Amino acid sequence: MNTMMTAFVIWALAGGVMVAFGIYAFYSKRALPFGFWANAKVFEVSDVRAYNRALGKLWCVFGVCFVLLGLPLLGGQNSPYIILSILGCMVEAIVAMVVYVTVIEKKYRTR
Repeated sequence: MNTMMTAFVIWALAGGVMVAFGIYAFYSKRALPFGFWANAKVFEVSDVRAYNRALGKLWCVFGVCFVLLGLPLLGGQNSPYIILSILGCMVEAIVAMVVYVTVIEKKYRTR
């Protein structure tokens, strides 16, 4: 197994962890809402189950897009397409934050 394939497998495993977290949040029956931000207290949620499902969908989409953004790693060493992975991950993270704040948090925050 060459170096590029190893790098992609590691990248795909990281994306798989994100998808697994999304599936866990989506099907969770916990009475506590899952957090999105690291080390931050979750706000008062009006419907915990629907909030967890929405957050699970967000994490699953994020993980799948993350794996797809890793495909340029298979292009070989010194491939100029790796810039797509770098910039794509930055844009993907910003889009996920915007979706969380403007859609999910706005919809499920107790007023």
